[in-house]
Amino acid sequence: MQIAGLGIHALDRLDALRLAQAREIAVRVIGTYRTVMMTAPERRAAVLEELRRAPGLTAELAKDPPAAGSDDEWPFGQRLLRVNLNLMPLMGVPRWHGLRVVTDHSRHLLFIGMHIPDGDWLNLSVPMEPLRPWHSPQFLVAFVLMTVTAAGLTLWAVRRLTAPVRTLAAAAEALGRDVNAPPLPEGGPSEVATAAAAFNTMAARIRRFVEDRTELLTAIGPDLRTPITRLKLRAEFVEDEEQRGKMLADLEELEAMVSATLAFGRDARTTEPVVSLDLAELLRTVLDETGDAWPDAAAKLGYQGPPHLTVRARSLALKRALANLVSNAVTYGGCARVTLIPPTDGVVVITVEDDGPGIAPSELERVFEPFHRGEPSRNRETGGVGLGLPIARNILRAHGGDVVLANRPMGGVKATLTLPV
Repeated sequence: MQIAGLGIHALDRLDALRLAQAREIAVRVIGTYRTVMMTAPERRAAVLEELRRAPGLTAELAKDPPAAGSDDEWPFGQRLLRVNLNLMPLMGVPRWHGLRVVTDHSRHLLFIGMHIPDGDWLNLSVPMEPLRPWHSPQFLVAFVLMTVTAAGLTLWAVRRLTAPVRTLAAAAEALGRDVNAPPLPEGGPSEVATAAAAFNTMAARIRRFVEDRTELLTAIGPDLRTPITRLKLRAEFVEDEEQRGKMLADLEELEAMVSATLAFGRDARTTEPVVSLDLAELLRTVLDETGDAWPDAAAKLGYQGPPHLTVRARSLALKRALANLVSNAVTYGGCARVTLIPPTDGVVVITVEDDGPGIAPSELERVFEPFHRGEPSRNRETGGVGLGLPIARNILRAHGGDVVLANRPMGGVKATLTLPV
């Protein structure tokens, strides 16, 4: 659009310059011709010498017209000259008898020969500068105005067209953080309203699916705990101590799995409010509580980072996610070194490192699947039920962050957590 506008402006200005140039040359030529025609033949040469001419204009009387050339190289000017020459008889000047126009492009000169009735030719040389539509203050002003106008209209149009997309992207981001995010307003143009309605329908289906799954998990909790409790009581009456101990251990493991499953379901429907909290203080609290739970590993727990750092998050949920990651590091790696990195581009980074044997590369993502354990045995002394990492990732993603695992070059695992400020 800008190029087309500049092209139209340049063509229009070329026409205006061409008309002005032709009119100026015609006025000079006709004025000189009229002066010569109204002067006696014996005084014409002297009058031409005394005649005040514009810079670059020469005039002389000669027996022959200008050198041979094409008469159609200046058609617009020729037409203008002929029209003015045809008006000469009305002003008392004898009618002209011939016109010859020759152009010299190399010197930017226009040679015009006009036949005088007594047989001589009045030959004039007129400078004809090349037309330059760009070299003018008006062009600069027009260019700036067109550029500013085009840029403003383009920016306005782009922002207007992309506003629904930005709104939809923000709603999708909010839905990813909180399944109970408010719906999109279904107003505006028909296409936008249709897209908003489709998005709200999709969000409602996702919300209903999550609620159905969560309600199913929470509903079976009491139904499972009751028979487990009855089995524990009946196991106490088993006379064989070895069998009684195995039965009670299995029931304890089953009860722990049920509790973890119910906790995993509760995380999907939490309504805990977002508050401002000191992330550095929360990390130190998690490490202190982990040291109380594992006294042997208390000396191998460490924190590095700023003394205070305020973020907005759900405090209980975030504490649980951090506790799960630190507990995993202590359980499988024997230690936990926590580092808090100040915000960069609005994102806080937390790393949790241990000195364990590491995780097979193929298992680095699978360990985030529910009930998948990196430790192959089913012994609860060497691992949980496989829900600690999925719960931690769900909580962090609900906050707009994430957690990934990677093996350290010197051994052990490094968990990297990201959390928006």
